Amino acid sequence: MGKKSKKSGVLKPFEVLKVLRAAERPLSGGEVQKKLGLTKQHRKFVKNILIDLVDDGTIVKAKRGYGLLEKMDLIIGKLQVQRSRVAFVIREDKGSNDIFISPRAMGDAWHGDRVSVALIGGKSRGKNPEGRIVAVLERGKQVFPVRVVRPMGESGLLCNPTDPRLDFGILVEPQGAAKVHPKRKKKYIDENVGKEAFEKANGPAAIPEPVEAEFDYSKVSSGDILLVAPGARLKSDLWKGKILKYLGREDDALVQEAIVKANHGVPTEFPGSVLAQASKLPDQPTEDDYKTREDMREIPFVTIDGATAKDFDDAIHVETTPTGYRLRVAIADVSHYVAMETPMDREARRRGNSYYFPKSVEPMFPEALSNGLCSLNPNVERLAMNATIEFDKTGVPKSSTFAPVVIRSHARLTYDQVFNAVIEGDKAEREKIKDVIPMLEVAEKLARQINARRNERGSLQFDLPEPEIISNEEGVTVDIRPRTRNFAHQMIEEFMIAANEAVAEFLTAREMPCLYRVHPGPDPEKLRNFFKVLNKMGIAGEIPDAVTPQALQQVLGSAVGEDQEFLVSRMLIRSMKQAKYEPGNEGHFGLASDCYCHFTSPIRRYADLAVHRFLKVTLGDPHQAMPAQKQLTSLGAHLSGRERVAMEAEREILKRLTIIFLKDRVGGTFDAIVSSMADFGFWVEFQGVMAEGMIRLANLSDDYYTFWPERQMIVGERSGKSFRMGQRIKVKLDSVSLEMLEANLSVVSGAEDFKKFV
Repeated sequence: MGKKSKKSGVLKPFEVLKVLRAAERPLSGGEVQKKLGLTKQHRKFVKNILIDLVDDGTIVKAKRGYGLLEKMDLIIGKLQVQRSRVAFVIREDKGSNDIFISPRAMGDAWHGDRVSVALIGGKSRGKNPEGRIVAVLERGKQVFPVRVVRPMGESGLLCNPTDPRLDFGILVEPQGAAKVHPKRKKKYIDENVGKEAFEKANGPAAIPEPVEAEFDYSKVSSGDILLVAPGARLKSDLWKGKILKYLGREDDALVQEAIVKANHGVPTEFPGSVLAQASKLPDQPTEDDYKTREDMREIPFVTIDGATAKDFDDAIHVETTPTGYRLRVAIADVSHYVAMETPMDREARRRGNSYYFPKSVEPMFPEALSNGLCSLNPNVERLAMNATIEFDKTGVPKSSTFAPVVIRSHARLTYDQVFNAVIEGDKAEREKIKDVIPMLEVAEKLARQINARRNERGSLQFDLPEPEIISNEEGVTVDIRPRTRNFAHQMIEEFMIAANEAVAEFLTAREMPCLYRVHPGPDPEKLRNFFKVLNKMGIAGEIPDAVTPQALQQVLGSAVGEDQEFLVSRMLIRSMKQAKYEPGNEGHFGLASDCYCHFTSPIRRYADLAVHRFLKVTLGDPHQAMPAQKQLTSLGAHLSGRERVAMEAEREILKRLTIIFLKDRVGGTFDAIVSSMADFGFWVEFQGVMAEGMIRLANLSDDYYTFWPERQMIVGERSGKSFRMGQRIKVKLDSVSLEMLEANLSVVSGAEDFKKFV
């Protein structure tokens, strides 16, 4: 091939790909240039195309060569790094086990990156094959919060990412804000984050404004939190960065929430197109909306929620009938206002669900809809989808009907109100809500019967108190205690489960698509370990021959009233597989339900909105569109993933606020119970405060201690002192670390003689 004189723009990516496909091995940029018949002056054009193809994930750069992904026998997946620096790649092809990656084999990949991996022949870590990162195909984080460590001379600040799984430093320049500007597909251009890459991960409206020029960064000090965009790599453990925003001091609860949102990619702003669509919504439903709906405005529906709730997507009404009970569950009709593939629908699908934090909420829909038009506020007309379920006198469902309706909530009640008035019989509370007391008393009777039927079929009910952050007027956390839960919560839960089952059964009977809420049975190996631990704790015997919900329910019942009751529930949950959304009905193991979906929260869960669309089409609504069957698998996987993000963000903010709360309690002693063990130490749950901490074996200085995994005990070699699951001990809080999200403890008293348990 003769030498060509090509100018920029003439060379096309497909020409480069053609050369790589014809080659028997990966080629360097110079080799590609020569095979194209180009001169050295065109090498830059070839290199730019190769970089773009790498960024697109079409080819991979391996050492100094470029090769086709499909020819290099590489595995694509997402890198998940643990705080111990152990890492795994979760395969996209869902095949085989995850791939173990040692710290030295990660290259320049970060936690959350999409990467290509080459297996290391013959090496494995337990059941996991071992590999090395070949290339970063897509950064999981385009921006992230960092903690200022110290100044670096007059022109820089040394920072560390607030996510402990990102183990490197960031050097930022205080002077001059990052200028975020749109460019081509490359993720990093001139050391600034590209707009396209950021929009892809966070949405177009989420791009932070550059910091104000007048902000005095000379006043930034150690412990301040900044939002930065990473740039060029300076050395193995140090990257350059640009400041996007000053967030504040790290001991501020709202700053901690901002950190968690950034760490987990929780959207914090709605795109302009979504806000524009929301601004066109009416303030109230119109008479035209009522024409094709059943009028239920005179039925005294009520909402029952937490005292601070602002979005009400479910209302209930219960009455007696000659044959039993009639339950009506009215759910906000979000699908009436949010059509498929509109800006609001696409953004809601991207978010997957709302995200709840102690001091803020990132809703799935703008407030005009979530707190206004679709919220079942009292004494105003609202559009809803109603499920009417007929029960016999023992609480067994007999039939169900569904319809689009218009309702008017007759009361906005709280759980505590209902509990005090109906269950406790408080006269003052009964007087305040006297108009709906008769209906609530019938509702209580039905709820108890439904609950009894669920218990009979083996539905698992875990005793796991949820932590509640208590703050003073200045927003400082003053206590972390179990969230109060009473039968009013249980009553609403029973009605929502009944409605969810009724809708799933209705769609299934008519062979219509549905996005089921699927919960597989427990992982066999984890379940064996669970029973082994229980056996050592003296709570349960051998694993049953048939692992049914009823069998596990008996295990939970055997621990009721014991000190370890909450621990047994937690260990069983950890042995279970995660619930997920799928188009195939596999049942819900935890609820002992053969057919289950989510229908009752379309304001805060996109899966419920999808189910509303299926239901409307089934009922013959000619104006309603619904997701295609072939899209449901990927939609379910996406929504399951976003649900996990919300759960992980919720756990992280709780851990961060707990660490801040414990800072002033360093040196204090606490009663605790041993809750988990590993070969390097064990964790304990505080009693009186909902917090946990770790005791490292290296800090047990009175003996050499060893972990006995088969007995789930830690035993001193000389003294015979031991620690076991569920054991009560007294501990001292030695230190806390926001950087590592750890509370480190030492034992004050409570060690036992291991011979008692042999």
